[in-house]
Amino acid sequence: MDTVTGLRLFIRVVETGSFSKASADLGITQPTATKHVAALEARLGARLFHRSTRGVTPTEVGAAYYDQCKSIARQLEDADNLAALMQQRVRGTLRISTSVAFGRRVLTPMVLRFMQQHPDLQIDLSFEDRYVNLVEQGIDLAVRMGRLADSTLGARYLGLNHWVLVAAPAYLRERGTPAQPAELAQHAALVYSTVQGDDLWHFTGPAGEPQAVRVRGPLRSNNLSALLAAARAGMGLAVLPRYVARESLQTGQVQALLPGWVLPAQEMHAVFPSPRLVPTKVSGFVDWLQGQFSDEAWAR
Repeated sequence: MDTVTGLRLFIRVVETGSFSKASADLGITQPTATKHVAALEARLGARLFHRSTRGVTPTEVGAAYYDQCKSIARQLEDADNLAALMQQRVRGTLRISTSVAFGRRVLTPMVLRFMQQHPDLQIDLSFEDRYVNLVEQGIDLAVRMGRLADSTLGARYLGLNHWVLVAAPAYLRERGTPAQPAELAQHAALVYSTVQGDDLWHFTGPAGEPQAVRVRGPLRSNNLSALLAAARAGMGLAVLPRYVARESLQTGQVQALLPGWVLPAQEMHAVFPSPRLVPTKVSGFVDWLQGQFSDEAWAR
């Protein structure tokens, strides 16, 4: 096994905690991976991993060796991209993770445009509504909503994700159109069980005054498309990201309510495994993404 492949194997064993997962990622057999690490330990004269039935974890020496190997791997990738960079080209495989609704409705069209501009780049695009560990999953970049917790991840701000209160015209004809947030307590609410306070909806008024109202209704879901479908069917009021409601607003299947009252917006960030030695394919895509989100045409 050549030195570079061996270095990448060692890194993946540390990150996955498994010889079988690491060997599968690199397309080699598990015995080959095990033999290589054993030979590496013999050459270094040090034990790199604690082995148990639950997996493998790096020793103190292994952790220090991993830090150096990770730095070398990033430098090798940048060196490989140097010639392409000089011609303003990005290449390699870029692994991107995002949520299902945002990925399908917003990010996928942007990714396709970026690919057209960079024919040497391959994209691995995955949709997950659950939290994804970038290091363990080998993800180069994720687009995440909401305020970021303090971490060792690198991050770049992209913009704001605005929300809107909507209902179908048929529902409003039957139940009336609310003029103030307080009136929502008397309406059927379609509750998104992930953000916006669940069944406590928060608004900011024209003069900056906050108001919260507790709602209830026939449907709770963690899926935005399900809530949009229920709103379009006239089953109640829904608070949705504007990018989810956009087409239905344009066609008149739902209409926006409470003009002058604003729902909390979410920050959007591109996050990546480390703020140091960011691969060119990642920094290039993030720079381009920031341009795509520089105005709010994507959500309108």
